[in-house]
Amino acid sequence: MDTDPIVEAGAVYKTYDTGSVRVDALRGIQLRVDRGEMVAVMGPSGCGKTTLLNCLSGLDSIDGGEVRIEGRSLASMSDRQRTDYRARRMGFVFQFYNLMPVLSAVENVELPLLVARVPMRDARRRALEALSLVGLEARARHVPDELSGGQRQRVTIARALVNDPAIVWADEPTGDLDSEGADETVELMRRLNDERGLTFVVVTHDISVGRRMDRIVRMLDGAVVEEQLMEVTHVRATDAA
Repeated sequence: MDTDPIVEAGAVYKTYDTGSVRVDALRGIQLRVDRGEMVAVMGPSGCGKTTLLNCLSGLDSIDGGEVRIEGRSLASMSDRQRTDYRARRMGFVFQFYNLMPVLSAVENVELPLLVARVPMRDARRRALEALSLVGLEARARHVPDELSGGQRQRVTIARALVNDPAIVWADEPTGDLDSEGADETVELMRRLNDERGLTFVVVTHDISVGRRMDRIVRMLDGAVVEEQLMEVTHVRATDAA
């Protein structure tokens, strides 16, 4: 069966030049992520993992090569088009949650929809549905300080899902969690992949996280040096259909 690539990176270069220091952050990256795949990007600190995620998602520009998402070149889009595309088709999960402390869980989740001018009633309904997906509907009215670390990360995942994205980018999503919270977070992402076919690209230092993905991409000094397929022990809803 043919696979459908959602991300294609060809000979991608990224350089940071301060005038006195030049850093080749990405050096000729070749990478493909198929729709419905879970990919871990691993490597030592400073090897370019977060830079790669930012460049693949269009948060940062590249200096050479091409990035295509769902068959469309990011370079062909204007800044406004890239911003709109991210809002409609991408979700983001970060290490430190980035939740508004004065807003409840449901208010944090619905915020991207309100910014996108989705009607308030529809935004609230979709936010509650997203919280239900991550098992937090009972905590919808709680502010972040009333939630555990694992629960806060589930709120960020709900926020990433609320626009029904094609792909979710996660940068060290378990980095600020204890082992129980980290396990819950990875299990949730795995379940969302199994049941909804959601694509994840996950930057992580944690090998126990990497081993629960479909593939590990290892980086060193701005280059991909190894790709390792993990043993598949789950069945996605899209595979079973």
